[in-house]
Amino acid sequence: MKLADLHLHTYFSDGTFSPEQLVKQAKKKGLFCISVTDHDNISGIEPVREIAADSLEVISGIELSAEFNSKEIHILGYFIDPNSSILNEEIKKIDLIRRKRVYEILDKLRDLGVDLDPQDVFDIAGQGSVGRLHIAMAMLAKGKISNIYEAFYRYIGDKKPAYICKFSLTPEQAIKLIKEAKGVPVLAHPYALNCDELIPSFIKAGLRGLEVYYPGHSEVVIRYYLQMADKYGLLVTGGSDCHGTAKPNVSVGSVSIPYQLVEKLKEARSE
Repeated sequence: MKLADLHLHTYFSDGTFSPEQLVKQAKKKGLFCISVTDHDNISGIEPVREIAADSLEVISGIELSAEFNSKEIHILGYFIDPNSSILNEEIKKIDLIRRKRVYEILDKLRDLGVDLDPQDVFDIAGQGSVGRLHIAMAMLAKGKISNIYEAFYRYIGDKKPAYICKFSLTPEQAIKLIKEAKGVPVLAHPYALNCDELIPSFIKAGLRGLEVYYPGHSEVVIRYYLQMADKYGLLVTGGSDCHGTAKPNVSVGSVSIPYQLVEKLKEARSE
């Protein structure tokens, strides 16, 4: 069976894998198709495509960060046009917001007795879009925590004392942006987002699918979202959400989907 992993990150956002490493891991797992879905960044798409060449199908993707009532909501975009001027302009704006957010989170951490140099965070992020995982990695490197999980559980996870959302896009705007970039918008890891009551409004805005197969989704949760997808006529996607060594318990291809679901995504793109 041809398998696909449609949720992968590189070091162009908060993953640790280079394009070469990502392709190597995908081939090792015997995947037929992958999608690079870096947070608010599309710089990894072409390098991965060039390295994969004809040995692996690479779908252009992105995971856009949006906000609703101080809640972070992620919208995946598949088959986006990386050359979309509208998308690239918005990515530049989001990058500035992400950098400012780092300083504000570090201010909160400092009030909690955890002092970090912002440059340490930016050095870890490198050329990628900077995020909370980079802050957690800096905390670990400086001995402020014992593991990455502790950073989110105690300090920077949703609703924790040093958490700040502050993204400029609403979910509806993120969906519209993906559509303007000729992509197919899909709600990422819906169970983790805990926003099912908002899904009908997202559908009205143009949402086309749900990420049903995901590491944090149990069999019960998967069945629930399969039923929801059927009810609303939504596409079904899935992937590992691999971030490389930053989240060692999740590897490339640890969650995959049959290629038939990718074909349905392709059909939706042409509608």
